Amino acid sequence: MADKGRRTSDETRRRLLDAADRVLREHGYAGTTARAVATAADVNSALVFYHFGGVDQLLLAALDRSSAERMELHRATVAEARTVEELVDAAVRIYRTDLERGYLAQFSELVAAAVTKPELREAISERSEPWIAFVEEAWERVTGGTPLGRLLPAREVANAALTFYLGVNLFSVIDPDQSRTEEVLTLAGRLAPRAKLLTMRLPRRRDR
Repeated sequence: MADKGRRTSDETRRRLLDAADRVLREHGYAGTTARAVATAADVNSALVFYHFGGVDQLLLAALDRSSAERMELHRATVAEARTVEELVDAAVRIYRTDLERGYLAQFSELVAAAVTKPELREAISERSEPWIAFVEEAWERVTGGTPLGRLLPAREVANAALTFYLGVNLFSVIDPDQSRTEEVLTLAGRLAPRAKLLTMRLPRRRDR
């Protein structure tokens, strides 16, 4: 590894992004200071501001990076889903992957911080839209044109999915072993096969 004096700008940025991810997940938003991130990255804290303009901007850049990784990964996860049952199974795998890799904690910490920071709130809201569109697209592909699709519009399902995604991280405070969360996922798995009749695409009536 190059010594500190020979690090390239790209390498320094990468180290800061990696460190920001790690510090945010381990210490929460309140503990993610320029000094803490710089120490974890083994760089001078002034470089946080030089490369990103501040801690929040650094955290948003780290979120953008992980979101791009997640989108590529999760598009592949849902690509083969053709039924509600398969879509629910894909959603459960997405949740577990995000939990294990720390993506859920990262996003939830920034959403919580945005409650009291309007400027951060707007940035997080903008970054949630591609994920709402992602769920909408998958739901519409599987249920579009069916009674279930009309009963549960894609936008509303997408909003509900994001609400669960954020809420489950908060719920983990009183569900440390994930047992109750797993019960909810199991329930969704039991209900999904019962949606088959509502996902039948009936032939359209011909005009007389």
